[in-house]
Amino acid sequence: MKEGYMRHLICYDIRDDRRRARLARLLEGFGDRIQFSVFEAMLDQRLFDIVVSRIMESIKPAEDAVIIYPVCGACSAKRRLLGRASGHTDKWDEIVFIA
Repeated sequence: MKEGYMRHLICYDIRDDRRRARLARLLEGFGDRIQFSVFEAMLDQRLFDIVVSRIMESIKPAEDAVIIYPVCGACSAKRRLLGRASGHTDKWDEIVFIA
């Protein structure tokens, strides 16, 4: 995992179809959709602040719900991938060869 970055799960329940589609497009720019209304993103503090700001611009707080869960490195390493998710590759893990 990159230094200063943390994995985040971003889950949402958006009532309006247009707002839901707009939020999904926004989140696709920062992470990967892992379920219909759940995204996974590696964010440092600067990117996290940008994502939160843009989410707040996109939703109606009285009608919509967005929950962002930080997942620490230790917890992330313990995650279990089951079913179709078992073939999931983590593009944020880096392998570096130095010759």
